Amino acid sequence: MRILIAGLFHETHTFLDGLTPLSDFQVRRGNELWVSKGDASPLGGVLELADEFGWQMLPAADYRAQPSATVADEVVEQFWSDLSAAADKADYDAVYLVLHGAMVSQTILDVEGEVLRRLRKITPVPIFGVFDLHANFSPQMARLADCLVGYRENPHTDAREAGLVAARLLHRCLTTGRRPHMQLQQPGILWPPTGTGTAADPMLSLESMAREFEEADKSLWAMNIVAGFSFADTPDTGVSFVACTTGDATPQLQELEERARALAPLGQITDPTADEVLDQLQPLPSGLTVLVEPADNIGGGAPGDGTGLLRALIHHGVRNAAICLNDPQSVSQLEAGERTIRLGGKGSRLDPGPLELEVELVALNDGRFELEDKNSHLASMCGDVFDMGRCAVVKHGGLTILITSVKTPPFDLGQWHSQGISVEKLSVVAVKAAVAHRRAYDKIAAHMFWVDTPGPCSSNLKTLPYKHLQRVR
Repeated sequence: MRILIAGLFHETHTFLDGLTPLSDFQVRRGNELWVSKGDASPLGGVLELADEFGWQMLPAADYRAQPSATVADEVVEQFWSDLSAAADKADYDAVYLVLHGAMVSQTILDVEGEVLRRLRKITPVPIFGVFDLHANFSPQMARLADCLVGYRENPHTDAREAGLVAARLLHRCLTTGRRPHMQLQQPGILWPPTGTGTAADPMLSLESMAREFEEADKSLWAMNIVAGFSFADTPDTGVSFVACTTGDATPQLQELEERARALAPLGQITDPTADEVLDQLQPLPSGLTVLVEPADNIGGGAPGDGTGLLRALIHHGVRNAAICLNDPQSVSQLEAGERTIRLGGKGSRLDPGPLELEVELVALNDGRFELEDKNSHLASMCGDVFDMGRCAVVKHGGLTILITSVKTPPFDLGQWHSQGISVEKLSVVAVKAAVAHRRAYDKIAAHMFWVDTPGPCSSNLKTLPYKHLQRVR
């Protein structure tokens, strides 16, 4: 069997300023995709599994970027040019796509659906693939693809495995001749990322129900619990349920909607302010306390240079603590010999602005590191290695500050260890995340608290100026 394979991966935060240009994407074409074979990403897993099935893989293109602002239309058009060119010059039995599912461009609110629309115009073959649990799944996606399988865990420790599940289902389709279709249920529920962890309700119960449905009904190839990405303003933003089936999954989808409505309040998370939490932590408890700052969640597209929690740590005089900010300008200042810097506050109009600090320089380093956890969400995004760009480690009072040149989701402790920081020995560490950090930090944290600060990824969704959102009741 000949399988055309491609990837388009971006989680788009439409409330951020500016655009995400083509230059922000890692772009690989044709045989360049083979570099991913066997790595921790879904693409790497599928390329490796193809050997077992005896598939001949026809790599088209793979475009990936970190979560960020609305994507330039040029990215979509260039990707389509690469994919359609590969499709036109080859014969193939199926298409496999590695998608995110919450990508928005300047003029296209449903990028994945649009790609599928164009693809379906030129090929009748089965279209299978994998997508992120935080997709905003559209009716167009459900109608035009045969079977897309979502991640089932948040933090996303199973991204590679979800890709393999989808590949095995494609193998089932090709060897049996049975071709599933997708059914979509949109209950009109919106949860912030902080309310979508799968270790607790509402997601825990919904995922458990989905697996029970799969076990009980052999016509149900996959049942996807899709949490949605609430920072993308589209008509389809929010929770959805997607069945891949050769039968009729309407009863199961309706039962999931009923359960989701009953559990919906558990997903509506609000956080106390940083000052409120730090007031309660005096004196600091024993062990490592992790302070989570979802409003500046890098994994949700935030700039990672918010000063809200930094200001609170300094104001409260917290010692033996560390925080990481993304600020290439400050790294350049330090490399030039300056020791008074204007740190952070440059990436979001919601932030109070840069904080002027006099700092002690500890180290200037290269930021490339090998991931310690090859099953983390960071691994699913980038493979086995991540590059933070040039980094500086500085101290201000009792606070160690890691300053990167490339915003780095805090999903792997190698981020700290590569810069000589033993995060496990600290009293407090601040992370700019929502849920996905937990795989790395749960094992070393004695305490964990979520705090609200100014920023574009606040859990308080009522502050966001939605224009396209239609179905949330």
